[in-house]
Amino acid sequence: MKILLTGSNGLLGQKLVALLHQAPGVELVATARGLNRLADRYPALRFVPLDVTDAAQVQQVLAAERPTHLIHTAAMTQVDECELHKAACWLQNVTAVEHLATTCAQRAIHLTHLSTDFIFDGEEAMLGEDATPRPLSHYGESKLAAERIVQATSGLRWAIARTVLVYGTLTAGSRSNIVLWVRDSLRKGQAIKVVDDQWRTPTLAEDLAIGCWLLAKQSAEGIYHLSGRELLTPYEMAQQVARFFGLDHSLLERVDSSTFTQPARRPARTGFNISKAVRELGYQPRSFDEGIALLAQQMEKSE
Repeated sequence: MKILLTGSNGLLGQKLVALLHQAPGVELVATARGLNRLADRYPALRFVPLDVTDAAQVQQVLAAERPTHLIHTAAMTQVDECELHKAACWLQNVTAVEHLATTCAQRAIHLTHLSTDFIFDGEEAMLGEDATPRPLSHYGESKLAAERIVQATSGLRWAIARTVLVYGTLTAGSRSNIVLWVRDSLRKGQAIKVVDDQWRTPTLAEDLAIGCWLLAKQSAEGIYHLSGRELLTPYEMAQQVARFFGLDHSLLERVDSSTFTQPARRPARTGFNISKAVRELGYQPRSFDEGIALLAQQMEKSE
């Protein structure tokens, strides 16, 4: 099988490259806007520049590469940025998906599309795939609109992978995550405010990459919830990080979300029931403690 990956410079994209660049029976083509950030790490990786908001470029690259499967991870994911720059958000999260879905349908390419728990309103937690979406933010609206385009594209074979609060370390580039932020702040003796009235099932980026690979490998069709299993607040996550590294818990200040002023509304509670992915795909995510241990190992190597 030949997989074309969008967003290969992003967190999930980098984990998929690490997972698939030498997988038996897989030919991988990585794409992203701009330069390939992974060129030093994976010199043999085939990389093609691709701006998914450009319909002609999408058609041209897919015609030239002829993949059997496409995993679409490229998106504008900063929730407040999406609220402040709505047109840019719509272009990247909706228009681009329209281009990809149409071209994939024309060329019989199986599409795995990434979506989010932010399509929900936060009234309920541990949601199944059949829960009713009611987004609170422009980001959530854009991701729901993209899902509907995927589902409505005639002749398209598709899987939608919804996920929750993805955390991990980048191979190339820098990006903060809750584990790194809590560890570094507490090591410096800094007190930090951490929200305790929002609930999520945090997802290790490596686990999400495996889930996307399982969807593509099995040419699965339909919506799948891929996240961790544990429903935690950011404050509870921070406590686990402090415990793991043996740091001072008293520096963690429990606050509610009204403490922070943010342009976009967040759902109070989401978290996913992942039993369908476990049953049908064999998806087995690690615990949050196991995720912290993996990140600790990765951060040690890079420091």
